[in-house]
Formats: sequence, structure tokens, C-alpha cells
Amino acid sequence: MEYTLYELTWLFFVYSLAGWCIGVAAAAVRRRTFVNTGVLNLPFCPIYGVTAVSFSIFLIELKEQLFFLFLGGMVFTSVVTVLTGVVLQRIFRRKWWDFKRFRLQEDGYITVPLLLLSGGYAVFVLWLGNPLILRLAGWIPYGLGKIIQIAGAAFLVIDLFGVLTVVWKWRIQIRQIDEMTENMQQISITFGNAITRRVRKRLEKSFPNIQTEKLLEDGMLREKVEEKCFAEGCCFYKLVWLFFIGSFLGDLVEMIFCRVTMGWWMSRSSVVYGPFSIVWGLGCVLLTGMLYKYRNKDDRYIFLYGTVLGGAYEYLCSVFTELVFGTVFWDYSAIPFNLGGRVNLLYCFFWGIVAIIWLKGIYPRLSALIEKIPVRTGPVLTWMMIVFMTVNVAVSSFALIRYSVRYTGEPAQTELGMFLDEHFPDERMEQIYPKAKIVGKTGVQKAKEMRMEEMESES
Repeated sequence: MEYTLYELTWLFFVYSLAGWCIGVAAAAVRRRTFVNTGVLNLPFCPIYGVTAVSFSIFLIELKEQLFFLFLGGMVFTSVVTVLTGVVLQRIFRRKWWDFKRFRLQEDGYITVPLLLLSGGYAVFVLWLGNPLILRLAGWIPYGLGKIIQIAGAAFLVIDLFGVLTVVWKWRIQIRQIDEMTENMQQISITFGNAITRRVRKRLEKSFPNIQTEKLLEDGMLREKVEEKCFAEGCCFYKLVWLFFIGSFLGDLVEMIFCRVTMGWWMSRSSVVYGPFSIVWGLGCVLLTGMLYKYRNKDDRYIFLYGTVLGGAYEYLCSVFTELVFGTVFWDYSAIPFNLGGRVNLLYCFFWGIVAIIWLKGIYPRLSALIEKIPVRTGPVLTWMMIVFMTVNVAVSSFALIRYSVRYTGEPAQTELGMFLDEHFPDERMEQIYPKAKIVGKTGVQKAKEMRMEEMESES
């Protein structure tokens, strides 16, 4: 990773502040009045900071390839924007923003001009913004900079907690409003104290689509009291079961593929316990969550979405595993039209084909089977599986990190390290991950080195 945690924190704060200023200025020009367009009360719009930091971590390899950097910025921002919009809509039963009035838009969440700006934003961040910000941050003494960052983070957390509390209380009260028969005076009383009302009114002013009156008029507030079946629709429980089924089927498909093409069976599991491929499981969840509403559209649209989403997802997974575990699980450098060996055009097309097969053929049948699970038994089984996979992923992560550290010759210094050396030696790790290549230091080792550098700077 090219940037330290200290540098990334500065980038987050500066881009969050700059994004808020741009949003306020644009709203002032459009509405001819001051409007705090951010979710927080502080002058910060974290989505800009998070996006910039993500560009700096995941897209740094594309800095010298402007076209792919521009394209990566578009894809990354579109996924983040759509996911954020979907989550907010799930909470409030209504979109916080809606671009349907624009000609080139996708379901009101994002527009083509916004995508183009996102690609330009990625290029700006890595080529102009980051060098300028870090040069200015270098003028601030390191100790003073740490104090500023800690204070800023504390204020940000307090503000975020306050807003989330109001939003959660607001959501509960909105649900109650639909059941009320009293007049609007009674409705206003239920919203609580003056601080809650002020924050709520500011959010309504910033995002007109979530005004209480509109929510009531649209009749979007009624929730199901009793479920007719387990995991109906594209809900949390359904996605968890799809993750497990997709992880198992993905591991099985890869094993058969290796047998057919290479002549021998090969473990393709991502975890140390059980035949589960996390990449495939998360891929099924991503394809289902993002493309569920398009399942009835023409195959060519699903193919295009699946190709782009699958390629971006595989690229981010490759970068993430290398940064955290210091290990590369796949390398496509020998395949034509590859991007840094992380993705290639042919496999991106495979993702598009898989998206069609999944949404049109496999998902409807799996969904019907999942919904047949008894309503009372389903949640219990789901949470048992969640606990199992959480422990499985945690143990696998520690084992992989220790595997990479052991490769450098560093002996175990803790009881956990000794336990991992005993139960997950090199022979077992090579059997579970036969294609894994150790390419560098893990995130843990880099964090230790960064901390040592910070301590030396302080001294």
C-alpha cells in the first residue's frame, strides 16, 4: 500500500470537507439558499472521503493506465452509490435521491454524467489531489497532526451517532404515524424534543424525497406483520442462504473444472473448514442484490451488468487479499487482455454469462426451495450458519496471515501463533490453498512497520 494510515486519514478529512463545500455550493446555486446537503451536522460529506480513500487503496495500480483508472472510478462509484441508495431505501421505504427526471439514468440512483464525473474524480484524486493534500499536510508537525485527526474523528463519531439515533427514532415513529388517526398536531408531538425536530427538518430540507408528508402520501409505510413464508423476496435471510449455497456450488464447480482441464482434483476452498469459496458466495450475493430488480429484463442487459460487476468485484477481491494476507490466490498474467493479472476480459465475460444463468435459471429454483424452510426453524438455522462461517473466516484469516509471516522466517511469539503453527503448518495450508502465492508482507506486518516509523517520527 502506497499510503500510510496517517496519510489516508488526512485524505479522508480533506476530501470529505471539500465534497461538503461543493455540495452546499451547488445546492445554493440551484435553490438560491443555504442548504446543508450532507447527512451529518458537521461540514463533512464522508462519502467523498471514503471514495477517495478507496481509490487510493484499490486503484493505485491503475494510476499509469488512465483509461482503466477512469473506468475503475466509474464502476467503483456506481456500486457504492447504488448500494448506499438501496440501504437507505430499505430503511425509509423511499429513495433519498431520485435522478429519474434525467434522460441518462439507471433506476433513479445514478446518471451517466455522474458516472463520468466519478471517473474524472478518480483521475484527479490519484494525479493531482493526493500529492497536493499530502504536501500541505507535510507542513503540519506530526504530533499536532495526530491530535487534529483524533479530535476530528471523535467529533465525527459523536455527530454520526447522534444522527443515526435520530434517524432510527424517526423510522420507528414514522411506522407509528401510519397507524394514527389523530390530527397532525399529535404527529408533531411524537417526534420528541427540539434537537430531534431540528435534525429531522434539516434532513427533510436536504433530501425532499424523504419528507414525512410524502412518505405518508405514497403509502410506503406499511410493513408486513406476519411473514407468509421464510425469507420471502430478496431479504437478509435469503441472501445469507444464497451465500452458503453459492460458496459450496462455486467450490464444487472449480474443483470439477480443475479435474477436467488439469487432470487432477484440487482444493479451491477459501476457508480451512469445509468446501466453501467465499469469492463465489459473495459474488452470488452481489449479483442477486444488485441485479434482482433487473431479473425480468433482456439477457443482454444482465450480461452487461454481470460482466462489469463481476470484473470489478474480482479485481477488488484480488487487491484486498494481497493487501491483507500478502497472498495472491489467482494470477491471469498469462491470459490475453488481463489487467495486472487480477482480471481478464474472458473471465469478465464468464461473469456476464453466470449472471444470466444465475438470475434466469438457478436463482428462482433456489429461492423457492429456501422459502419452503419452516418460518420458525429458518432464522435459527441462519444464525447458526452465520456464527459458523464467522468463526471459520476468522480462523482462516489468522492461519493465512501466520502462513505468510512464517514464510519470512519469523518464529511464533504468541500462543495464537504457536497454535496456528501446530494445527495449520505449511503442508496443510498448501493442501488447502494449492494456488496461493506469497508475494509480499501482510497488512499486519505493514501496520507494525508503519507504527514503528510513526514512533520514530514522534521521538
